[in-house]
Amino acid sequence: MEKDGIKVLVTNRKAHFNYFLSDFLECGISLMGTEIKSIRNHGANINDAYVIIRNNEAFIVNMNIAIYEKGTIYNHDPLRSRKLLLHKYQILKLNQKIEKDGYTLIPTKLYLKKGRCKVEIALGKGKKLFDKRETIKKRDDERNIAKVLKRD
Repeated sequence: MEKDGIKVLVTNRKAHFNYFLSDFLECGISLMGTEIKSIRNHGANINDAYVIIRNNEAFIVNMNIAIYEKGTIYNHDPLRSRKLLLHKYQILKLNQKIEKDGYTLIPTKLYLKKGRCKVEIALGKGKKLFDKRETIKKRDDERNIAKVLKRD
């Protein structure tokens, strides 16, 4: 899955099912040495993660990065909050959307771009149960159509 120097390591498929996503944004993430080594070994999970804005800084919470097995006693805490690297005007714009319109910031992808770890975040509005049923129905219909076309 490498394209234009981008290697996608983790995707949050649950986010597309539970939220209407908009305003995708790429941002860097502040990591310790053993965290990036663990991420490169596909030891990260962003399914339960979300982004909060505290003191005009963005932090990703509940992002699980597995402990690096070759690390020493100075290994990292797997569930610590990690700072996202965004410009001040981007943080203010996102904070305004969160407070005014009731959006949530959700990480959708974790990838390497030119050797740097990046996170794609998106503004999400929660889906109701009937919206989720509609998504399941649409996915099943597309699968059935593809099956019929493949058979013919």
